Amino acid sequence: MAEVKNKNGLARRIWHEFGRFISVGIVWLMYRVKVYGKENIPQDGAVLILSNHQSFLDIMLCQGWLRRPFYYVPRDTLFVGFWGWMIDSFYTIPINQEQVGIKSMRAIIDVLKHGHIVCLYPEGGRTLDGKIDETKPGFSLLVRRSGAVMLPMVIDGIFERWPRGQKYPKFGGRVGVMYGKPIPADHIKEIGEEKFITEFNKTLHKMHNDLRQKMGKKPLDYN
Repeated sequence: MAEVKNKNGLARRIWHEFGRFISVGIVWLMYRVKVYGKENIPQDGAVLILSNHQSFLDIMLCQGWLRRPFYYVPRDTLFVGFWGWMIDSFYTIPINQEQVGIKSMRAIIDVLKHGHIVCLYPEGGRTLDGKIDETKPGFSLLVRRSGAVMLPMVIDGIFERWPRGQKYPKFGGRVGVMYGKPIPADHIKEIGEEKFITEFNKTLHKMHNDLRQKMGKKPLDYN
């Protein structure tokens, strides 16, 4: 069962900022991260960010140096021992990935209704080849129930440094991050789940190739 503790205290925010400064600083120095579209992120209100998933380092890349804290949704089996304590000390919503149901959805919706940012990976897992997989259904429900705006996001470059199946990351290289235009909840309600997923997949694919071109790379074939 998903459970979200009160994570809005001053002490937690200070700890979060300290941890983010250290972890993000190391990752950004290692990979010379370039960010596009920061102006697209709303300064207040509920936001559901959906990003592609290239590596274990995506969490540090998604929020970066942005002042608004992101809530992440790791599987509940990670919340054990010292590292479990570390994960729980930040802004997280634990869920059972084997039985993602209404309780997990309610926990995420509750955080959104309080005006926070939640970051999810709609592919359901890390990519196997660097390309963006199809968005899984159900994410539009979070927007319809919470009234949050949805923000597409893409990452490129970190897959080559730490792909799935590789034990440790390689240093060096360049990584790009791009935030897209916000999608209002009313638009998603109007077109429905099926059309939204089709439209959203096209948006992510276009953003990914736009980002790659900005980084001097060849676009990927998403046809």
